[in-house]
Amino acid sequence: MSLPQSTITNTGLSVSALGLGTVKFGRNTGVKYPSAFDLPSDKDILNLLDLAWDLGINLIDTAPAYGTSEQRLGKLLKQTKKDWIIATKAGETFNPSDASSHYDFSPSTLINSVHNSLKQLQRDQLDIVLIHSDGNDIDIIQQHRALDTLADLKQQGLIRAIGMSTKTVEGGLLALDQSDIVMVMHNAHYQAEKTVIEQAAKQSKAIFIKKALASGHLDPNDTDPVQTNFNTIYQFPAVASVIVGSLNPTHLQSNIEKACAAFD
Repeated sequence: MSLPQSTITNTGLSVSALGLGTVKFGRNTGVKYPSAFDLPSDKDILNLLDLAWDLGINLIDTAPAYGTSEQRLGKLLKQTKKDWIIATKAGETFNPSDASSHYDFSPSTLINSVHNSLKQLQRDQLDIVLIHSDGNDIDIIQQHRALDTLADLKQQGLIRAIGMSTKTVEGGLLALDQSDIVMVMHNAHYQAEKTVIEQAAKQSKAIFIKKALASGHLDPNDTDPVQTNFNTIYQFPAVASVIVGSLNPTHLQSNIEKACAAFD
């Protein structure tokens, strides 16, 4: 069993077909999972990271909006001594006191966000930074020129690959023109953004998939909904990685096995 990797054009980055999402490392309020959960201990996170690496995952997905996720990763990844690729985001912050998100795509805020992520993750350079859209994709790209800001930071050597986690087809298509990576939602029961995935292949751009397993709300009538979703997603050559979050080692190992099976 070996997870395939995809190279992101013009970045030198090769990412595993499955990436580890870390919302649950730092935030358990204002989330849309089917059941409540406690934040994991440092030991639990380290054990999960070791397992993920040993099974072929080299990509970790985080964000400032994921509570203390960046801060915890910065501290704990130093202990793993592995060459992890980290994708983080900019544009959204989270207020734990009232479980609300705040969005700001101004150049100064995005620049400050990137510098803060460098500090929190204890890195001199960020591998991947994606704009964390609030749904107004076109305005973010055209009016706020958020991707231009990230491109400037990439030019300065602070970021290796840039992109956007979009929420509309129009925004995804527009983001492809200015990005290395576009993150979209796609699974067996939601395929409204398929056009973006297909266009990415034509432009040799990478796609990351979010909510591949519908945040845990799987089809109860499907005998193997995880496999069904992975089979649906990996048929597209532009899909570089599917981001899946789990605190359960058994679930993580099963997800990796099913991702590998989708390529057989």
